[in-house]
Parts: sequence; C-alpha cells; structure tokens
Amino acid sequence: QVQLVESGGGLVQPGGSLRLSCSASGIIFSAYAMGWYRQAPGKQRELVARISSGGSTYYADSVRGRFTISRDNAKSTMSLQMNSLQPEDTAMYFCNKDWTTFVVASWGQGTQVTVSS
Repeated sequence: QVQLVESGGGLVQPGGSLRLSCSASGIIFSAYAMGWYRQAPGKQRELVARISSGGSTYYADSVRGRFTISRDNAKSTMSLQMNSLQPEDTAMYFCNKDWTTFVVASWGQGTQVTVSS
C-alpha cells in the first residue's frame, strides 16, 4: 500500500521561505515521476512542480523561479524549496505521482502552507 507523508508546512510572512518534504513508502519510488500539488480553499487541486525519475523538472508558471523541486531516489523522498512566498501560495500542499503520466496514489494528509503578515 502506497503511503505518502508530507511535512514542513507552516505560517510564513510574505517573502519568506519554506522547505516541504515528502516521504514515500510502498512504491518503487525511482520508477515514477513525482509531483507537488496544492489546493487552496474553494479551488481545484493544481500541479505546482514535477520531477522525472531522472531529475528533469517542470514548474507551473506561478512558481517558476521561486520554487525548486528535488528528489532522493535512494531515500524515497522529495522536497520542494519555496522562496519568495506570496499570499497566493497559501494552500494545502500534497505530493504524489505525476498525474500527467501516472494514476495517482491515495492522497496523503498534506501539509498546510500559510503566507500572511
């Protein structure tokens, strides 16, 4: 059974930084492109960034240049470094397989990111 656990969220002021972590189990992590997603209240879940098994990355326009996705296949972990955070980045953040390529696994609980002064 696939288990995805997100951590690292919190409350940060505009312009601040956070680093999110994702730990995966029950999955051959290195075989899958993975993604970070977010869902703000009243909005649909969206793909923020994705990374291939080999490390190629893609970012949504809204975060390109501010967020950096990375992964450690040996540890089955993935990270999202978020800099220059803005109030519009406030959302619950989730990790999962890249839904543009794979059927996603069951969603974890996510980690809340709140950007506010």
